Amino acid sequence: MRHTLLAVRVGASLGVIAAVTFIYEQLLPVNPTTIALTYLVVILLIATGWGIAEATTASVVAMLCFNFFFLPPVRTFTIADPQNWVALVAFLLTAIVASQLSGRARRRNVEALARQRDLERLYALTRSLLLLERGASIPGEIARRIADAFELASVGVYDQRTDTAAWAGAQEPPEADLKLQEVARRATTLREPSGLMVLAIQLGGAPIGSLAIPDTGLSDTVVQSIANLAAIGLERARAAETTARAEAARASSELRGTVLDALAHEFKTPLTAMKAASSDLLAAAPAATRDHELVAIIDEELDRLGALVSDAVQMLRIDAGDFTVHLGRHRLASVIATARKKFEHQLEGHTLVERVPEELTVDADRDLLGLALRQLLDNALKYSPPTSSIEIAAAGNGQVEIAVRNSGSTIPEREQTRIFERFYRGAQGRQIPGTGLGLSIVQRIAQAHGGTLSVASTAESGTVFTLSLPRGGKP
Repeated sequence: MRHTLLAVRVGASLGVIAAVTFIYEQLLPVNPTTIALTYLVVILLIATGWGIAEATTASVVAMLCFNFFFLPPVRTFTIADPQNWVALVAFLLTAIVASQLSGRARRRNVEALARQRDLERLYALTRSLLLLERGASIPGEIARRIADAFELASVGVYDQRTDTAAWAGAQEPPEADLKLQEVARRATTLREPSGLMVLAIQLGGAPIGSLAIPDTGLSDTVVQSIANLAAIGLERARAAETTARAEAARASSELRGTVLDALAHEFKTPLTAMKAASSDLLAAAPAATRDHELVAIIDEELDRLGALVSDAVQMLRIDAGDFTVHLGRHRLASVIATARKKFEHQLEGHTLVERVPEELTVDADRDLLGLALRQLLDNALKYSPPTSSIEIAAAGNGQVEIAVRNSGSTIPEREQTRIFERFYRGAQGRQIPGTGLGLSIVQRIAQAHGGTLSVASTAESGTVFTLSLPRGGKP
């Protein structure tokens, strides 16, 4: 179709050149300069209206007609006066250069209009997806609205979470659902000989589905933008379902767990997207440059923020009593090393001393014990002078005792019996950021393991929190 249209335009361009030649050669005799200028104007109009290929062809034919009909000796392709050779070459070069410049300007204008049209369609699709109604078949609605916005014959959307695929348009290609599932599983892009393009829908670098659209000349940027909007539509549907579950469970014991899931999801979705973007920037930034250093800081802090969100949600679950202890035998030094790693960028001059036997094991839930240790370390860092030392010591006899000592200001004896209460902040605590939940959570973890948490604080030895866990006991 495209080649046919080009052939028609080239033919029309040659017809215009022939008409100008006939008028000046048979009806309206004028000097060669006027004829050359007329040819030039016609070529510029062709370049502006149609394109470079048509204008270049017209330039060559106009030069031949100018030579054959208007430069002496006429009706031959020879030129008597050498000066006319200069004029002929100058005319040809001027015509071709002018047509190229005009054609490029037209092409840029066409591309700008195409980009504007694509942006308008993407904006319309964004608005349409934001207005998706609850209860609708989300993959089917997303497919239909993409097809409507970009006037596509068929569009398919696959939601990996629900394992459902839906199509919008005139017809569904054969075995299309299997291709959608395969692309979503492998997070790849597939181009079919039939002209169908299937690409993964990703959120935060992880595939959540796939999209199938006809390869109709849309730019890769536009196609990727459509996939991103489809990802947002699927994610909004998931968030809406989470909200609906929370409303349905409002009067039941499942309400708090559902709210916590929604809270974790709302925090982690943008964090995952930002982490993916920072990883791409880190890979693209040249090493040993300031940009690489700054992106590395962002990447590390996003990891830290993600860990803080996970810890916060887990703490809320523990505070609500919505957790289960999964006992396992673990090497205590490894658990402490993992917890310590979270604070590598927060020591800020503190000296961290470990006195933990390598062979010492503990019977505990590794995740819960790690959370308890992180809370104790965080508490020690908050209440210690910047250059002081923090000590982690452990010993095991009938039970495993883990002691975290800091040399900061002491806890008054009258407050030592209350610091494990939820939301309690002592006189010093009011000066330091915190929620008052940390020590309460650690105590709940200790009790869930059948253990205890105690504190000793004196001006000579500093403040020591001791977490005692039974060996081989049941939670």
